[in-house]
Amino acid sequence: MFDTLLIANRGEIACRIAATARRMGIRTVAVYSDADADARHVQACDRAVRIGGPEPAASYLRGDVILEAALRTGARAIHPGYGFLSENADFARACADAGLVFVGPPVDAIAAMGSKSAAKTLMSGAAVPLVPGYHGERQEADFLQEQARAIGYPVLIKASAGGGGKGMRIVHADSEFPAALASCQREAASSFGNAQVLVERYLTKPRHIEIQVFADTHGQCVHLFERDCSVQRRHQKVIEEAPAPGMTPDRREAMGQAAVAAAQAVGYVGAGTVEFIAEPDGRFYFMEMNTRLQVEHPVTEAITGQDLVEWQLRVAAGQPLPLRQDQLRIQGHALEARIYAENPDKDFLPSIGRLDALQWPPHVVFQTGPVRVDGGVREGDTISPHYDPMIAKLIVHGQDREQARQRMLRALGAVRATGVQTNIAFLGRLMDDPAFAAADLDTGLIEREHDRLFPAPQACGDTTLALAAAALLHHDGLSGPDATPDRDPWRQADNWRIGGRYENTLTLLDAQGQRTVQVRRDGCVWTLAVDEQPAQSFDWQAEGRHPAHIRVRLGDAETRGDIHRDGPRLDVFAEGRRQTLEWRNPLALAAAAADDTAGGLTAPMPGKILSVAVAAGDAVTRGTPLIVMEAMKMEHTIDAPHDGTVKEVFYVVGDQVTEGVVLIDLEAAGGD
Repeated sequence: MFDTLLIANRGEIACRIAATARRMGIRTVAVYSDADADARHVQACDRAVRIGGPEPAASYLRGDVILEAALRTGARAIHPGYGFLSENADFARACADAGLVFVGPPVDAIAAMGSKSAAKTLMSGAAVPLVPGYHGERQEADFLQEQARAIGYPVLIKASAGGGGKGMRIVHADSEFPAALASCQREAASSFGNAQVLVERYLTKPRHIEIQVFADTHGQCVHLFERDCSVQRRHQKVIEEAPAPGMTPDRREAMGQAAVAAAQAVGYVGAGTVEFIAEPDGRFYFMEMNTRLQVEHPVTEAITGQDLVEWQLRVAAGQPLPLRQDQLRIQGHALEARIYAENPDKDFLPSIGRLDALQWPPHVVFQTGPVRVDGGVREGDTISPHYDPMIAKLIVHGQDREQARQRMLRALGAVRATGVQTNIAFLGRLMDDPAFAAADLDTGLIEREHDRLFPAPQACGDTTLALAAAALLHHDGLSGPDATPDRDPWRQADNWRIGGRYENTLTLLDAQGQRTVQVRRDGCVWTLAVDEQPAQSFDWQAEGRHPAHIRVRLGDAETRGDIHRDGPRLDVFAEGRRQTLEWRNPLALAAAAADDTAGGLTAPMPGKILSVAVAAGDAVTRGTPLIVMEAMKMEHTIDAPHDGTVKEVFYVVGDQVTEGVVLIDLEAAGGD
C-alpha cells in the first residue's frame, strides 16, 4: 500500500477520500484553488498545495500542475474523486508516465467508455442491450435532425462525453430540434471540452437503474447490486436508493451479469458504474459507464457494509478484491438525498452566498450508520459560483424502505440551513409524496407530481408568527410572561411603558404578503392578535439569540422552534419546516434609501452571458427568450416577464455579471 495519496479534487468527495485514507494510515495531500484556501477539504488533509485561480480551468482541471504537486510532496498515488479529471484518459496516462498510481481504471478503459457513442458501439459487440439511436461520429446539424426523424420523436440529445445531466435536451417536435441541438452542444463544449452529441429514442416512464461494479488486477470482477436513481431534475439525480424497489432476483442477476460483461469488455479495473435505463415491462438498455466512483456510492456502502473508497485504494495498490460475488449480501434499505444551495421554485436556480447556519441531526460522517452526512462545506462557508452548489449528501439506512423513508423525513426536518436558498423543504415534500412512498418511480416523477411538489406559497400560521414575534421580543430584552426589560428603559425604542404595560404592532411579510401581529402586556398577562383577529393568551420561554430556541404557548397550543435572524429576515424552523419572514422594522425602513430599479431585468445569479437575443428598440412578448446565462456549467434562459419594448441592453456576450445587476431595461407595453 502506498504511504502518501494526493486527492485531486475538492469539497465533499475530497473529504470523503481523506477520511478513509486516514483510517488506513495513508498520508494525504490536498490541492486547492484560490477560492478554496480555507475550505474543509484543505483542513482534512495532512498537507495542501495551491494550484491556481478559482475557475476549474485554472486549477482543478490543470493536470500538469496537479502532477507537479504530487511529485513535490512525495505522493505515490493520485485519487481523482469524481468530476474534474476523474474520467480524463490523458491525465491518467500522464500519471502513469510520471510513475504515479492513478486510483481508477486503465487508460484504455477510460478512453473506451469516455465517449458515449464509442461505448455503445463496444457494448453492442458485447451483447449488452442498447436504446435505439444514433451514436456515430457525424455531427452536422441537418444530418442529426434526419436521424432524429428516423428514430421518431420524442428524442434525447445527449453530450457524448458528458455526465451529470449537463449537455442533455429532450426534443418533442422537429421544429424544436435546431435550437435544442445548439444549446446542448454549447453546454457540452463548456462542461466537457467536447461538443459531440448522440441522439436516442426518449423512453416514456423509464427508470434509471445503475449497477456498481468492481474489478481487480487478478481477473476478478463483481457487482455490488443496484441503485435506483430515477428521481431527477434537469436530468440530474436528486434521490438515490438501494436496492431498487421492485427489483426481482432474476432481473438483478441479469442486470448484474450485463454490467460485469460491460466491465470485462474493456479490461476494467477499479470502481465503475454501469448505468441502464429500464422500461416498465422490465426491459433494460445500456446508457453509459462511469469510470469512477459515483456521488451516490454511500447507499451501496450502507446495504453492503463495505467501504468502497478502501476497495479502490486496495485494488489500486495491486491487492485482490476483498470479497467474492457469493460473499456479498444486501442488508436493509438506504436512501440518499442531495442537499443543494438552489431554489426549486425558480427551476432549481443555484443560490450563491454565505451559509449563515448549517446544523444537522445526530449523525455519523463518512461511514455507515442510521443517519450519515457526507459534506464538504461548513457553517460560515460561502457557496461559490465556480463549483457545483451541493452542500452535502444526507444518507439514511433502515431495515426496509419504509423505515428508511421515515428516517429521511425526520432527518430532513432537523436540518437547519440559512443564508442561501436550499432544496431541503422540496426534498421533504418529495419523501412524503404518495407516488414516491409507493415506489411508483420513473425519471419523470418530479414533473408528473409537480402540483404536489410545488404547492402555491402558503401564508404562515399563527404559531409561526407567534414564534417570530417572541424572537423579536426576546431580542429586545423581553422574555416570558414575567418579563421586564434587561436594559435601560430610557434607551429603548420598543414601546415599553412605565407600570409594566407594553404594546407593539409588528409588521411581518410572509409568502402571501403583509401580516400584522399585535402583542400586549398588562401586568403579567400577555396577549397576541394576528391580522385583527381576536387576541389569544400568549407566553414564551427563550434561550440564546443566534439562533433563538423558543417555546411558545398561544391559547391552548404549544409549539417549539428555532429562529435564525439576519437583519430583517427571520428563518423559523418548527414542526419539520422552514418558513421565512421579513420584519418591516419602521425605524430601519425610515432610514433606508430608496432603490428604484423598476423595469430592470436582473441577473438571478452570478454568471457569464452566453447569448443576447434582443437589442434596444425590439418589441417582445411575454415569454420571449432575452438572454442566456451560464452558471455552474448550466445554462439558464431569462425570458420576458411581460409584453414590452427593450429600452437598453447593458451587457454583451462574454461578460461576467454578479447577482442582482440589471441586464435589460424592459418597458412594459403601454408604459410611458
